[in-house]
Amino acid sequence: MQDRRPEAADPVLPLDPWDAPELTGWRRLPMHAVVRPDAPRVPLDGRWRFQLLPTPRTPLAERWAETDVPGCWTVQDFDDLHGVGDLPQYTNVTMPFPDLPPSPPEGRNPTGVYEREAEIPADWAGRRIVLHVGAAESVLIAHVNGTAVGVGKDSHLASEFDVSHAVRPGERNTVRLTVVKWSDATFLEDQDQWWHGGITRSVHLYATDPLHLADVGITAVPGGTLDIAVRVRGGTGVLPAGWSVSGLLCTPDGVLRLPADEAFAEANIASERVSDFLGEARIRATVPGVRPWSAETPHLYDLTVRLHRADGGVADESRHRVGFRRVEVSGADLLINGVRVYLRGVNRHDFHPLTGRVVDAEDIRADLCLLKRHGFNAVRTAHYPPDPALLALADELGLYVVDEADIETHDHAHEIADDPRYLGAFTDRVARMVLRDRNHPSVIVWSLGNESDYGANHDAAAGWLRRTDPTRPVQYEGAIKDAWDSAQTASDIICPMYASIEEITAGPHAKPLILCEYSHAMGNSNGSLADYWRAIESTPGLQGGFIWEFRDHGILQRLTGERAGRPAGPDAPASAFDAGVTAPGYRWAYGGDFGDTPHDGAFCADGLVLPDRTPKPAMAEHREIAAPLRLELTPDRREARITNRQHFTGLGWLGARWHIGESRTAPARLPDLAPGESAVVPLPTTLLPGDSHLTLRVTTADDLPWAPRGTLVCAPQVVLADDHRDLLTRAGAVLAAGGPVELDDAGLLRHPLLTAPPVLTLWRAPTDNDVWGGIAARWRDWGLHALERRLVAVGREGASVVVRSAYATGGAGTVTHEQVFTPLSGGGLLVDETAVLPAGLTDVPRVGTVFETAAGLDTLEWFGRGPGESYPDRCAGAIVGLYRADVDLLFTPYLRPQESGGRHDVRRFTLSGAAAAPGIAVHLDAPRQVSVTRHRAGELTAAAHHDELVPRAECVVHLDAAHRGVGTASCGPDTLPAYRVGPGTHRWSWTLQPL
Repeated sequence: MQDRRPEAADPVLPLDPWDAPELTGWRRLPMHAVVRPDAPRVPLDGRWRFQLLPTPRTPLAERWAETDVPGCWTVQDFDDLHGVGDLPQYTNVTMPFPDLPPSPPEGRNPTGVYEREAEIPADWAGRRIVLHVGAAESVLIAHVNGTAVGVGKDSHLASEFDVSHAVRPGERNTVRLTVVKWSDATFLEDQDQWWHGGITRSVHLYATDPLHLADVGITAVPGGTLDIAVRVRGGTGVLPAGWSVSGLLCTPDGVLRLPADEAFAEANIASERVSDFLGEARIRATVPGVRPWSAETPHLYDLTVRLHRADGGVADESRHRVGFRRVEVSGADLLINGVRVYLRGVNRHDFHPLTGRVVDAEDIRADLCLLKRHGFNAVRTAHYPPDPALLALADELGLYVVDEADIETHDHAHEIADDPRYLGAFTDRVARMVLRDRNHPSVIVWSLGNESDYGANHDAAAGWLRRTDPTRPVQYEGAIKDAWDSAQTASDIICPMYASIEEITAGPHAKPLILCEYSHAMGNSNGSLADYWRAIESTPGLQGGFIWEFRDHGILQRLTGERAGRPAGPDAPASAFDAGVTAPGYRWAYGGDFGDTPHDGAFCADGLVLPDRTPKPAMAEHREIAAPLRLELTPDRREARITNRQHFTGLGWLGARWHIGESRTAPARLPDLAPGESAVVPLPTTLLPGDSHLTLRVTTADDLPWAPRGTLVCAPQVVLADDHRDLLTRAGAVLAAGGPVELDDAGLLRHPLLTAPPVLTLWRAPTDNDVWGGIAARWRDWGLHALERRLVAVGREGASVVVRSAYATGGAGTVTHEQVFTPLSGGGLLVDETAVLPAGLTDVPRVGTVFETAAGLDTLEWFGRGPGESYPDRCAGAIVGLYRADVDLLFTPYLRPQESGGRHDVRRFTLSGAAAAPGIAVHLDAPRQVSVTRHRAGELTAAAHHDELVPRAECVVHLDAAHRGVGTASCGPDTLPAYRVGPGTHRWSWTLQPL
């Protein structure tokens, strides 16, 4: 009879590996950095037999379903034979189950059993055969031909097992992989992301000679010093005599042959450091004329390390791309190759909206290229070691990496930090990360994990790390969170989370200060990013930070059909979303949308890009802040000064062109400047007296690995002259000698161009920052979303009609509002408005006018900041100019509907359409915040997802005298006081004219 027990219950494993925190692995091979692209390999990705069990003890059914590897079963479609129904669940801090460490739930613990056959070539007989499982969440139990071959933990690092004893070369072999979702290790992986289950990285078998490279460690520094540490093993037995190692390094001058360091071998013999089963060797060389590696100059050299048998034949080889780079901390400075650099970083998870945790090299390349195009030079691998492709690509493209261990115990942080049962797990996870990734020049800092308090387990891991790799600094936010300059051994860098500008500039500090998380990008956010960087660049000891985070974790969800409510999964059609917007029948899901409980709602939608990698407006903001050059007018305003803001390179990789006024351009030549140098350049000769703004559009001059030629790099702008003409002159308007101003019984304007009259508004659809920061609740208490208007008086002052109104709030006093309507020739109106807010309204979202136009107006043309969305505290990436866009494209589809689509510093705009409806032209008395959308603020407020919104045919237009900044209060500082809107008198004027 067939044994239908899951292999997790194998008698060879008498304990439950999912409930044993002291067990970090069993028969798992030590982690290493050997790279064998040409080793004989049997790929195992693709279709596997599959059963999802409700617990690891549940017997298997006789019938199997099928699924793909790699894949998260939480987003895949398969025949759920046991009715487990395990879907994604999102929590930030709270564990997804109530059980306490170290034991996972017993009653429900989804367990995936994967099984398939593998044809092992006959010529693999006598070779060492290794099973490689790239990642499994969270406990992996491996069997081959019914034999237990090993156990692995850590959901984000590979497990390898020597299966030579279990396979039968020349035959079909059965591989079974059992993945238990919840375990003692789950308490270490509480990482503010979706909980999934499955095999999330590639699986294969490979073969080596019994005599093989066990590890290769590379140290390469500017000046050309190359040190290669090699470890050698001979399978399960004694090393054969006569083995040796050598190296080949490809340089621009040819191939450099690297012999073994005989002095190292002699020293080992003299100090009795010789083993029968572990061989150690060194290759040392000085390479002439090396070009150092940095994020700006990612120069790499191809290295091959070879292991030879006694007869000289090659038994094994490992290939690497070497970057000569030094990183060190000197006082309060982090130095790369001796230079103090700014880290313009972002936190990044492995995430895809269709596949969950599964990403491939092309996904990662797209992520990193997008980051490079927007001025980022650093990535923190939150909160675990990334797919290894990321580090290879960071080496190639040029990005600094803070590599983070797979440790976050957020919900039970202080208990686990000193729990000796988890001591081995802490050290194991840090050690395996370091051993895998230490040869990558992009990795400049090791992180011991995230939000796990601070205890003896961290110090133990840090001690191992410092002994193994003294060439890089270590950081850990938990070690410094209570006192930034405290004496501790776990962090060489002050790396706080969400500290305010006031806090980070309050130094001096004894160590570099680099924010490990800041500028939380949830919804319409990242206010004051430019203010942070003004502080960073002007304060000694501050060297940047990592924005939280790169991508919204919205999972594409079906809303219709047989599988409505489930993830759309890897097979979703390409037409299911575009430019951040889902097609009918789909939506971006966040916490709670799959019926998951507990959950943390839309807190996972906190990225700089939408789930499909469409950039949010904050990406343009960062691009301009991180510009490689600065443009300023000289004091006499007759010339411009250009400064190279880079650390290692000149401006030769850039091209530029002047953009003048609203539509003219002129050629520009960038000066040859070393890092930090400045030069004065002439202004374009085609300037005219009325030109107000001059922009230098800077692009890539040639194709680069991360951007094609002509990609925008930055667009610095200077103001040549202010427009001091009065409103009517700029509008080309003339007061009418007389004319009607039609009002309804409530004193509201009736106008043929409008379907809803202009009224005072103090409300905006709360942003995520408004909601999570608590300010939106206060606005509701004040009744700003439903102000009660009372007509006070209507009168005439010459040709003008004056309407005075009062708006009652919920206990914060009365707002008085005055509108003065003055007819203009040609059927237009001049509108002068005054609103007086009582002292009780200490902080409101906006003060301004809202009205609605007739249907059929589809195109907005405006002079102001653009082309993208901008707000008072996030407008550095939007330059002043004349822009034209479809009204439907002005709206930013943040995952939870909220205030969006605004344009800052708008002077004038027109709304027009192809239909017969007359267009409108609006001029403003001063640069103002303007938004034009298809949705009322109340409709946005009421919606949880965009599929609930029905666009109006009319345009909803907001003209704001003052608008609150967006801030970052969902996790971090609120909007700075300079960008808040308070009580007192607010005045604004505008004209309304037919086109």
